[in-house]
Amino acid sequence: MPRVSSPLLLAGLLAGAAVAHAVAPRQFDAIVPRSLPGTPRQWTYASGAAELALAVGVAHPRTRRVAALATAAFFVGVFPANVKMAADARRRSPAVRAVALGRLPLQLPLVLWARKVSRGARAR
Repeated sequence: MPRVSSPLLLAGLLAGAAVAHAVAPRQFDAIVPRSLPGTPRQWTYASGAAELALAVGVAHPRTRRVAALATAAFFVGVFPANVKMAADARRRSPAVRAVALGRLPLQLPLVLWARKVSRGARAR
């Protein structure tokens, strides 16, 4: 059983999110802040590609330290999308609002998890 701080578990989470961006892009398009240049679909695919690259980097011991730090930064960078999701959910059902609001504080443990994986990796 992998530990919660396991780098491979983090890589799996990132890879799963990358696949979700490719398979169901509409749900991600909806949370792209409109202030960003380009189309939401471009940002959806770009963030999915970034997650896939981060997953590969975190999975490989040689690149784990840098990739895990980049993952922490990525989790911070996508936080505005979670804020937009929560703002958009104001007019939705209580269940949708609860999920959208519940995602906001979950971003911090993800950032801390990526930093912990980075600290646990040997610099090469």
